[in-house]
Amino acid sequence: MKTNSSKIAFKNYLFIGSMLFGMFFGAGNLIFPIHLGQMAGSHWFTASLGFLLTGTLLPLLAIIAISVTRSNGIYDLAKPIGKKYATFFMILVCATLGPLFATPRTATVPFQIGFASHLDKASQPLWLFIYSLIFFGITYWASRKPTHIIDTVGKLLNPIFLLLLAIIFGFAFTTPIKGSGQLTPEAAYMHGSFLNGFLQGYNTMDCIAGLLFGIAIVTAIRSLGINSPRDISLTTMKSGLLGIGLEALIYIGLIWLGSTSLQLFNVSADGGIAFNQIANHFLGMTGQIILAIMATLTCLTTSVGLTTSFSEALHNKFPKISYRTFNIAAIGFSFAFANVGLDTIIAWSTPMLMFLYPLAITLIILSIASPLFNGNRRVYIWTTIFTIIPAILDAIASAPALISQSGWAQALLKLDSFIPGASLGMDWVIPAAIGLAIGLIIHFATSQSTQKIAESEIENN
Repeated sequence: MKTNSSKIAFKNYLFIGSMLFGMFFGAGNLIFPIHLGQMAGSHWFTASLGFLLTGTLLPLLAIIAISVTRSNGIYDLAKPIGKKYATFFMILVCATLGPLFATPRTATVPFQIGFASHLDKASQPLWLFIYSLIFFGITYWASRKPTHIIDTVGKLLNPIFLLLLAIIFGFAFTTPIKGSGQLTPEAAYMHGSFLNGFLQGYNTMDCIAGLLFGIAIVTAIRSLGINSPRDISLTTMKSGLLGIGLEALIYIGLIWLGSTSLQLFNVSADGGIAFNQIANHFLGMTGQIILAIMATLTCLTTSVGLTTSFSEALHNKFPKISYRTFNIAAIGFSFAFANVGLDTIIAWSTPMLMFLYPLAITLIILSIASPLFNGNRRVYIWTTIFTIIPAILDAIASAPALISQSGWAQALLKLDSFIPGASLGMDWVIPAAIGLAIGLIIHFATSQSTQKIAESEIENN
């Protein structure tokens, strides 16, 4: 059955938007805004603007890029750079968002938020093992058929999460902890709150997740009977605006909540601890129970979205291996890595994100702007070449001391000191702009040359 997008009931846009929100809003999305608010203090709003750029605008642009190019996912989007590069980039993104970092984090974060504080340290590894076993068992059940993701995430799990979050927000907004205007930000946020908020948004992983989610989004939309590329693109964009818009509002509320909490609590080691303290302040043990359920649900929806997207993307690229095989592998490795602990996962994911984000951002911009230069491969290639070098240096600089403090790393990082913005983690911006300029100059020069040759041939004939 084919369905025209103009006749889609609004409730279907809501279901798809809810599915998108549930897929995006997970582990990091719940704890990093709270922690950002605590670090930013009275500068929480400026920090939130930077955070929204990488936390909501870039993921939305990723969805729009998939819509504009009418591609099925990350491989199609990166293919203009080269098939080998597209495969390399897709596998790296799949590994990062799948079993290496993001998916294991979906189990460790809710455990840290809702349960770890009630257990002694000696017994935490055992309980994390039991919790993550149950968690990924449910993930497998919900992700075993990708066409059912709207029902499991968009219609069931995500609405329950939003209801529970509304309860905590209701108490926080009606009886707020006042006085955030008097709170002194941490040193880094005194004059750099916007930029630090921008970089904190990397931790959500949503920009690169938006690229990976493309194929799951398209599959879900097709399950509604929408088949034409134009209708799929329009449905994706409209639903994306609903889902990402809701996410932005929640981010602002969480950052504000983290800022105001400094009236009662010190800056915590992570947002999970802070959120637990805040929930306990407003609702006591009931609040902690609500938070534990809420964190589990939101991380579960993201886990389902990530494993589904991971499995579909790799199955489409390597069709001889079944979706089920990739799905079981993703869940099995995620379960294993989840049990190394949240701090270890975050420490090793940071350098990977510092490497992937600049490449993802430039790919998204190039994809959206591709009609302006007819999708010329040279523009893609030159921009990527100039972006990848500082991205590698940023990854090395942000790696754990085992790597970043080694002799070879220190020697390489001396090169980084000559690039503007290196100390801020933004040294890729100017090189990327130079690469883009070179690519565009070559494109328009060759286009004019081709046009002149064509005109000359016409005159001669």
